[in-house]
Amino acid sequence: MKHWKLYIVIMIVGIVAGGCVLINTQAKRINTQAEKINTLTENNKELTNTLEEQKAINADYQVRIERLNQLDTRRIQELVNAKNEISRLRDISERHPERVYIKASCSKNEITPSTSMDDATTTRPTDTAIRNYWLLRERIAESEQMIKGLQDYVRQECLK
Repeated sequence: MKHWKLYIVIMIVGIVAGGCVLINTQAKRINTQAEKINTLTENNKELTNTLEEQKAINADYQVRIERLNQLDTRRIQELVNAKNEISRLRDISERHPERVYIKASCSKNEITPSTSMDDATTTRPTDTAIRNYWLLRERIAESEQMIKGLQDYVRQECLK
C-alpha cells in the first residue's frame, strides 16, 4: 500500500515535467512566431515605403507625360495651321496666277543685250517649279515645328 503513494508522486512529477516541456515548447513556438511577425512587419514597412516612392515616381511621370502631350498637341496644331495657310496661298495662286510674284534677280551680262520686245510676256516659273515651291514650303513648316518641338522638349525635360 505504500507503493500507491509513490505512484501518485511519480505521476504528479510526470505531469509537472510534461507540462513544463509543453510550456517550454509553446514558448519557443510563440517566440518563433513573434520573430516571424516582426520580420514580416519590417518587410511590410519596407514594401510600403517602396510602394509610396513608386507612387510618387508614377505621379511625376504622369505630370511629365501630360505636359509633353500638351506640348505635342500645341505643335501639331501650329503645323496644321501652317499647312492650312500654305494651302490657302496655293489655292489663291492657282486661281490668280497673274498675281503671284517671285522676287528674282539676274546678273547683267557685259555683252550688249539683244533688242527687247515690248509685247513679250513676263517670265513665269514652270509648273514643276511652282509645285516644288509649295512642297518646299510645307516641308519647311514641318521641319520648323519639329525643331521647335524638340527644343521645347529639351528645355522642359533635359535641362531640369
